[in-house]
Amino acid sequence: MSIQSVYKFPAPLDTAGKLDTSFATHGKTQVYFAGSTSSMANGITLDSQGRLLVAAKVGTPGGSRFGLARLLEDGSADLQFGYQGSVIGQFESGFEAMAGKVHVLPDGNILLAGLHYENAHRTLPALALFDQQGRPARHFGDNGRCVVRLPGNLSHGVRDAWLPPGVPGAEACDIAVQEDGRILLVANHHFELADHTGMLIRLKPDGKLDPTFNGRGFVMVRHLLLNTWLSTLRLQSDGRILVGGSINLPEEGLLARYHTDGRLDVSFAVDGFMSFTAQGQSAQVSQIVQQDNGDVLCFGSSRNPMHCLALKVHSNGRPDHHCHSGQPRLLEIGNTGCQWTAAQTQADGSILTVGATIGGVEADFILGRYRPDGQLDRNFGDGNGWVRTRLGRSLDTATSVAVQADGSVVVAGYSLDGNYKAVVARYLNSPTYFSCT
Repeated sequence: MSIQSVYKFPAPLDTAGKLDTSFATHGKTQVYFAGSTSSMANGITLDSQGRLLVAAKVGTPGGSRFGLARLLEDGSADLQFGYQGSVIGQFESGFEAMAGKVHVLPDGNILLAGLHYENAHRTLPALALFDQQGRPARHFGDNGRCVVRLPGNLSHGVRDAWLPPGVPGAEACDIAVQEDGRILLVANHHFELADHTGMLIRLKPDGKLDPTFNGRGFVMVRHLLLNTWLSTLRLQSDGRILVGGSINLPEEGLLARYHTDGRLDVSFAVDGFMSFTAQGQSAQVSQIVQQDNGDVLCFGSSRNPMHCLALKVHSNGRPDHHCHSGQPRLLEIGNTGCQWTAAQTQADGSILTVGATIGGVEADFILGRYRPDGQLDRNFGDGNGWVRTRLGRSLDTATSVAVQADGSVVVAGYSLDGNYKAVVARYLNSPTYFSCT
């Protein structure tokens, strides 16, 4: 048996952001889940061998299930994984479920995060752990699966009945894993229709609640007694924990930081919290990334009108006045609105962002690249700093992004063509060259 090794040269600047037609079928592929009626990819990551792991919400004749699929680097299904390349399941037997994030642990095991649908209206955060063949890791939780229940039903959330899902924070799902293996996750608790609070939760490596975190295993994230939604979290290199989302109605973007033991970090912004509007409009944070110097970039959207949003702040939570005078930068793509949903930092410090334009047949994948200083990178996407891709006849939405070893950008999401279909697309990338201006 011979093994071929191919070196892929970086894409020229004028092709950066174009679909990579060498990937799958003309740059894109449907992610198959055997026996499913629909699927929506919500998360993507790479394992140590460069294979693509995709987390999804999967429709079956028996209702919604979580889905985990593995693709080879070229976009073909890895038939050695699970059943015909994927795993479909429930966090507890007899209930519906969905998957939102996937994370590869240092030992190669695969951690899947999502929601357990307790009934038609209520959700609970949930996790499942698999080995590298897609088999449950029995030492974790209850035979490899764990539904997170907090005292007082504080981990109860509301199920998002919209099609497509899109109510900010309604079905939030994000996780991070500390060096010691403990697991951080966010959730949103709804006391009643107009009373919401974010939850920051920590579990032990075996899935049990960690009582050393804030003395209870969780923190209620609420700013100024206002309605609070969490969408994302970021584990800093020093162990402190950033969370992002929104507060109030109309919404304001929110950042907060906590120490590794769950105490609020009052040295961040004002007493641990930072909130902002977008040029007088409401705002929401969907993703946080952090640079090597500690500076933070937030990506999300404004509301009414809905435009893509980017904001750069210093490590202390104060706005970076050298970037757009410390104000959120809004980007309008299309005539009906747009939003960023996910972001990924590259080795050179630039940031890739993905999301979608809004509005039926006008809803397309969007992929952008920002420079480390928070400005759009005009070397990407025909000088725009972004590209827009229509994959199907209606409603294409990008939800997550990862970067392959050769620099290629893989984007996961879904496309509506009769039923929702989970899709992965790959784009050409190029080195970024920054000038001092």
